[in-house]
Amino acid sequence: MFRKQLLYITSDALCAYDWDHGVLGQGQAFPASAAGLDGFAAWLEDPQGQRLDVPAYLLTDLIEEDFQRQLLPHVRGKAGRALLERRKQQLHRDTPYRGSTLLGRESTGRHDDQVLFFALTNPSLLQPWTEALEHLRVPVAGIYSTSLLSIALVKKLSIAHEHLLLVTQQSGGLRQSYYEKGQLRFSRQTATIALDGVAVNIALETEKTRQFLTSTRMLARGDVLNTVILAPAAQIAKLELLCDNGVEVAYHFIDLQLAGERVGLRRTPALADELLLTLLGKHPPSSHYPPGALARYYHFQRARKTLYGASTLIGASAALWCAINLLGGIADGAAIERLAQETASYQERYRSVMSTQPPAPAKTQNMKVAVTLGHMIASQAPEPGRLLGMLSAALDQAPQVALGQLHWHAGQAPARVASNQTPPQQQQSTGAPAGSALAGIPVAPPQALRLEADVAMPNNDYRAALAAITAFAQTLARQPGMQVTIEETPLDLRPSAALSGKSAVPAPASQARFTLLLAWQP
Repeated sequence: MFRKQLLYITSDALCAYDWDHGVLGQGQAFPASAAGLDGFAAWLEDPQGQRLDVPAYLLTDLIEEDFQRQLLPHVRGKAGRALLERRKQQLHRDTPYRGSTLLGRESTGRHDDQVLFFALTNPSLLQPWTEALEHLRVPVAGIYSTSLLSIALVKKLSIAHEHLLLVTQQSGGLRQSYYEKGQLRFSRQTATIALDGVAVNIALETEKTRQFLTSTRMLARGDVLNTVILAPAAQIAKLELLCDNGVEVAYHFIDLQLAGERVGLRRTPALADELLLTLLGKHPPSSHYPPGALARYYHFQRARKTLYGASTLIGASAALWCAINLLGGIADGAAIERLAQETASYQERYRSVMSTQPPAPAKTQNMKVAVTLGHMIASQAPEPGRLLGMLSAALDQAPQVALGQLHWHAGQAPARVASNQTPPQQQQSTGAPAGSALAGIPVAPPQALRLEADVAMPNNDYRAALAAITAFAQTLARQPGMQVTIEETPLDLRPSAALSGKSAVPAPASQARFTLLLAWQP
């Protein structure tokens, strides 16, 4: 967001600044009165500025701001958050503007957490301004404290004192903030007593603050409190006369012009307000105090802009995809045209070459058909090799079966004939083939294989012989396209057949003849 509204709130006024592309505009002050509220609402509704859609950042500089350092058990997760929230409500139950920050852990004992709790104890000072923003539906990004924001100012100015008291003259008064090892521990605001524009009570208030820090044991006796004062260059010489270094206090002065250059302010500020506003405009942190329902329009605006951005990204992706497809189609069209030209050129060369050749005894189409038929016969003509391979694999799994005779036939399986007749396959082998179908045109013809084999039958065990024949037939039938028929078995099981024999006499081992018909479709 390149535009922001920075609202600096004190106990008796609000000063509004425009932030546009990294530049802080001139402030416009509105007193905390009915006329000031009306003027502020009119300023927000300015049709030329269109400020109703610009997010607002509230920076408070109030004397009614409390800081307390507490020790809490080191608890994390949901229980730790609940404990922290309960302590906030216990310390500042009369205001919704309360927060906390972790300072560190104790080095001894239970190693409890050191937590700094802070709150705006008089929320009624903000209420008129927040109600005006709520009424006009201005998106509020957060509520900030000048005391907490000055931590970033200390880092920008590279002030590295273990015990630091930063003194700044602001619109709300004289602000004194105590830092221990770069972390804020305490802050207080007092009224400024000025003589010729110079705050003559700085040394007195600094001594009061030092005594308070010593009495609360935030500052040990004998520690030197390094007091850094931000002031215009014209006032530094007068302030040096008022502030004498002591055993436990050392004063340092920084020109506001130098401080403004450090934070990126293009003009020399008269107070520290614009330094803090510049830091807030450049790098706004998370809200120090919860804005609550006041921030819902800001969340709505962010969600709306996120949806707009996603829609723009999707639209740009779709446009890019269409452009890529269009360029690809153009390239494909050019390639097709080039291939068509090459095809026409090759066809013309072919016709030119063929026109110089002598007449061929056969037409090209006939030769193509002959080649096709040759390939078809070579790949689909019937031959017993594959069928015999299947039979060989099955015989390997049936050692009790001994092969006797084979009769192979191309085409449908012939009917079984008597032993004194010539098999159909032998008759066909002496004459011409029945037709092109037997040559594998257009598809491979079926094949039949009739085999006569002997099965081992120890002790004339017909049951074992029949089981072995059945298992042998099932093994063959598992081949794709294979049908197996048992034509003749060692024992005639028809109901009309009569069985005879003697079970008391032991029979020697023998072999029994059986016949199978294999019909296979390649």
